[in-house]
Amino acid sequence: MFSLSAARYFLYREPTDMRKSFDGLCGIVIGKLEDNPMSGDIFIFINKPRNRIKLLKWEQGGFVIFYKRLERGTYELPANSNKGFTSRIGYGELAMIITGISMKNARKRKRFYQQKDVDKYR
Repeated sequence: MFSLSAARYFLYREPTDMRKSFDGLCGIVIGKLEDNPMSGDIFIFINKPRNRIKLLKWEQGGFVIFYKRLERGTYELPANSNKGFTSRIGYGELAMIITGISMKNARKRKRFYQQKDVDKYR
């Protein structure tokens, strides 16, 4: 069953042709991101007009794609802190992107995390 929790999330920052399917998106993950698409991580792709989003994930037995098209409006991307093709985002940021919550004035409050949880996200 397709699950978005308990994973790492990587947002591909270049506009993506939404005609790409499993093999095309895996090609981006391998070629541009230099990552393994079968790692269980979730790779997020958005088109140039920012009205379509695809999430690619490997689950036991095969790949799963989540695809959403907005009828009105656009997806807002989080600020980019690095210069690469990809940004690592958290589940909360992914939820805000998909539901249309603006991140411009959002602030993340300090939280306590156990060391085992911190190491998992490095």
